Amino acid sequence: MPSSPAVPAADPHLAQQVARAFADIDWDWQALPQGFEPAALTDIQWRSDACGAGSVLCFQRFDGGPADAELYRRYLAGKPFALLVTNRALDCFDALRADGKAICVARPGAYGRAVARLCDAFYPLPAGHWRIAAVTGTNGKTTTVKYLEALLAAAGERVLSVGTLGLALNGVDQGVTGFTSPPLVELRRLLAAYQDRADVLVTEASSHALEQERLAGLGFDAGGWTNFSLDHLDYHGTEDAYFSAKARILGQLGDGVPLYVGSDAVARRLLREHPGAPVRLLAPEPLPQTVLAERPFLALAYNQANYALALALAEQLLGDDSGRLPNEPWRVLSDVDGRFETFVHGNRTVVVDFAHTPDALDNVLRAIREAFPDARVTTLFGCGGDRDRGKRPLMGAAVAAHSDHAIVTSDNPRFEDPLAIIDETVAGMADCAAAPEIIVDRAEAIRALFDRLAAAPADVLQVALIAGKGHERYIDQQGTKIDYSDQDEVARNFARLGWGGA
Repeated sequence: MPSSPAVPAADPHLAQQVARAFADIDWDWQALPQGFEPAALTDIQWRSDACGAGSVLCFQRFDGGPADAELYRRYLAGKPFALLVTNRALDCFDALRADGKAICVARPGAYGRAVARLCDAFYPLPAGHWRIAAVTGTNGKTTTVKYLEALLAAAGERVLSVGTLGLALNGVDQGVTGFTSPPLVELRRLLAAYQDRADVLVTEASSHALEQERLAGLGFDAGGWTNFSLDHLDYHGTEDAYFSAKARILGQLGDGVPLYVGSDAVARRLLREHPGAPVRLLAPEPLPQTVLAERPFLALAYNQANYALALALAEQLLGDDSGRLPNEPWRVLSDVDGRFETFVHGNRTVVVDFAHTPDALDNVLRAIREAFPDARVTTLFGCGGDRDRGKRPLMGAAVAAHSDHAIVTSDNPRFEDPLAIIDETVAGMADCAAAPEIIVDRAEAIRALFDRLAAAPADVLQVALIAGKGHERYIDQQGTKIDYSDQDEVARNFARLGWGGA
């Protein structure tokens, strides 16, 4: 991924654009030291450790985070920026002013617009250059974005995609951003860095990103909403607030642009809460068995919904040129990293999937039951730490409802006790067909899973779901991300048992 480009401090055009952008913003409050000149600002950053003496630092303060004193100590004290732009007043303003810093506070609800206007100076968007598609939803965003990327590339478009799997140019990995939707300053930097190589941006729009205005100032030429279920209540607080955050996507649709929705419940709720919203409900047509034989991942109902949404978004972006899409668009699709990845040996199928919510687990396990009606199903999963605790027993209940056997293990415990997380998860598994196994170490749990598969009679169809990590190549524990991959563990156990296919 390209590094942040140096901006020449003496560029007179830049100086003029920065001064104009600064003057255009109606600040809620500002404290400017004597002699402060907006035209002398040299660059814009969202990380204080990337700042120089002439930098604008854009810094958001969120409810429930560290205290102002801790934020000052960690991120602001002694950092060499010139101007702090923030979304609310901080207790450390006096200390910053004593250090000669300029400070501007955006009006309530206008932080994103203020940052976007400053980005217009440092990372201008060429008029009419970028066409943008954004996809929100609890599950399926990543898969839909990757399907859309493939469809547009097949139509000859130059596509930059941004999401959970990182950054990609025409399907070629460009590195990770560390975010489902990166901060606005970072996104604008990426658009500037790639504008000579891409014309279409396809991006996931997480609830956090919409709430925090990380996509502010960008009008969407196509928009989609996959589905909605319980998640992220640790951040949003309530289910209503979570839904409202996602519904912000409506405010960024261009004139006459519809929001394609893959869920009847979401469509009805949007129209109830936002009368007149340009909602278009999609009803995927069943795919022929010949298609499913060539693209097994499309046998899953939710992947068919993701495909239908991606196809609608591609047609929306291409408009009159939609005839450039292949006659059989599904042929350009491939499975997505950590999204129903399958590994097969004889009658044993191992599925690695990112499912990490009650709804996602319910969906993927129902899909497995439909695709493998005669199989014995084993599910290995865990719940993350320092996140919404209420979904843990619900995840356990979803696994219990659809599995013949369950192994409960660790999944990003962060700063919580893994066993305490497991206890809260198992509390929802009273209806499990057999008492769940508890193996805290995830690699050991996967080894035990494979021993179980190997011990089963060869003529008994076995399907094992390893859920929760998907594309992630780490375990987050005690502030450290330890290298780890479910796919690597699957390959290691295939090799240990002398199985082919992984």
